Amino acid sequence: MERRERTTVALRAQDPISQAGVVSQLRARPEVNVVEWGEDETAPQVVVMVVDTVDEDVLRMLRRIQRTSESRAVLVTTDIDEQKLVSAAECGVVGVIRRAQSTPEHLVQVIETVARGEGHLPSDLLGRLLAEVGRLQGQVLGPRGLHFTGLAAREVDVLRLVAEGYDTADIATKLAYSERTIKNVLHSVMTRLQLRNRSHAVAYAMRQGLI
Repeated sequence: MERRERTTVALRAQDPISQAGVVSQLRARPEVNVVEWGEDETAPQVVVMVVDTVDEDVLRMLRRIQRTSESRAVLVTTDIDEQKLVSAAECGVVGVIRRAQSTPEHLVQVIETVARGEGHLPSDLLGRLLAEVGRLQGQVLGPRGLHFTGLAAREVDVLRLVAEGYDTADIATKLAYSERTIKNVLHSVMTRLQLRNRSHAVAYAMRQGLI
């Protein structure tokens, strides 16, 4: 039977008791390899931060991890809501566990999930986050012609018509813009999102559920 490679993990806690406790729990698990992480050492695959709440000190440490390594961050915290989650995500956090739910089994499961490039959130927090995203889109971004996908409303309109087979002249007529404007819109979208051509841009918009 092929032996599975262990995930390297470093711990960061705000107090020595939490640090020692989590390290002790993880060192007993065969799925992970707990390592010390110094300035000159290879960064671990996952960094687990154990905190009471997501304050500015925690965000500062997360930004430093994000800036100086390729490690993926898991946050074990007592207090978090959707606003704090957004702040943590902006600093590179891809996994969140509440301390009350952080059994060794659950923590290892989340560490392995994150190491594979996936993310993890408590289900109730995910629901509130999705509601907040919808609110922001409807009340903040939408009225400004913006979208979470990185496409403005006008750009979506142009791509929708491209997908329907219209050429530049037809799109300009339908949207009451000049042909030059339509070309500029398409060029801007493809450059900003690193899309190869019109077909690639349409495929992107379809994957985002815009058309």
